[in-house]
Amino acid sequence: MDFDRTVPAPGRARMVWEVAALVHAVADALAARFSAITVRGELAGFNRAPSGHCYFTLKDAQDNATLRCAMFRRAASMLQFAPGDGDMVEVRGRLALYEPRGELQLVVESMQPAGAGALYAQFLRLKARLEAEGLFDAQRKRPIFGFPRRLGVVSSLSAAALHDVVTALARRAPHVEVIVYPSPVQGAEAPEALVRAIATASRRAEVDTLLVCRGGGSLEDLWAFNDERVVRAVVDCSMPVISGVGHETDFTLTDFAADLRAPTPTAAAELAAPRQDACLGELLALSQRASQHVYRALETHGQRLDRAALRLSRPAAGIAAHRQRLALLAHAHEAALRTALRLNDERLARLRHRLDAAGRRRRDSAAQRLALVEARLRALDPRQVLSRGYAWIADARGHAVTSVAQLQPGQEITATMVDGEAAAQVLRTTTAR
Repeated sequence: MDFDRTVPAPGRARMVWEVAALVHAVADALAARFSAITVRGELAGFNRAPSGHCYFTLKDAQDNATLRCAMFRRAASMLQFAPGDGDMVEVRGRLALYEPRGELQLVVESMQPAGAGALYAQFLRLKARLEAEGLFDAQRKRPIFGFPRRLGVVSSLSAAALHDVVTALARRAPHVEVIVYPSPVQGAEAPEALVRAIATASRRAEVDTLLVCRGGGSLEDLWAFNDERVVRAVVDCSMPVISGVGHETDFTLTDFAADLRAPTPTAAAELAAPRQDACLGELLALSQRASQHVYRALETHGQRLDRAALRLSRPAAGIAAHRQRLALLAHAHEAALRTALRLNDERLARLRHRLDAAGRRRRDSAAQRLALVEARLRALDPRQVLSRGYAWIADARGHAVTSVAQLQPGQEITATMVDGEAAAQVLRTTTAR
């Protein structure tokens, strides 16, 4: 097999590249050599386009080297944190050439904060120490007030979490008053400010339950709620504390110290106060039960009066009175039965609708996961590369040949293509200059 593709033999015309052909060749070489790499650097110029694609630059702080990067919408949708300029991150992807401008770029498939492992190890050490002190014991935790008249919220005034809590309470329990104890929830000054806000709420003792809330984010974003001072302030608070920090999968030390942990800020609001309509329904049920007790007592006394009247009146009059009373009871029983059947039918219809909706959501979620796995498997299929005209070259021992330095004239080699293999012999080798 002749590998002399770029250097002309003596006597031949000098080879001249077309720009597009050269760019294509370089792009193919990059894809073959750097198919999957991991790079660590500092984010700069991070921008999320309206299309959902992300464009940014990775900087090396020591050597002032930069690398342009592109993260397309599918990969960007799976980010577990909000990247920002100055963040140290590790990205995984492949080197490519942006052919319209001939620029080198890294196509990023995944991104995670650099150094998250060290932070997590620090988190585990502090958790073990505070747990040994008994700050997370279940026996220490207090029950949440069942029917609060006033709730306190420790959060940032500009945070979406505060808006979610207030909106949920306005919808569920508009009769409950909300007092906000503002504090930053991220940054170096956040722990001290959170401690002051919790201490203020504890000192005033003007709310039944205190909610400590913040939206989701990376481990670094939530680190203020892992501060030992904040944890001790939660433990020392004079009223029960509900922690609603992050999303469902986020855990902070404040969650373990609080009297109750909510998976989200909205869930914290839901756990802090019952629905107004549910309370009204319970009161209505109690009222109906009281009415039934009074009705049964009146019925009992009425029957005693009837029996006494029967002794004094003629038998026919007593029989007529009993018939009338039985007719009234039969009518009341029939009406109550119709009402119970109607309520049961309505409840079954609601349950059937919820079951159908849950089945559709689960089926759609499974279909999306299956499509994602299928796409990933298809991308990893080596035949996709071979089908574009490439071949995998191996020596007689089956070892991959990646350089002409591994070949000698007359050497037997095997070329594997998409539809089979071909045996070949090296005629000569030429090193690219």
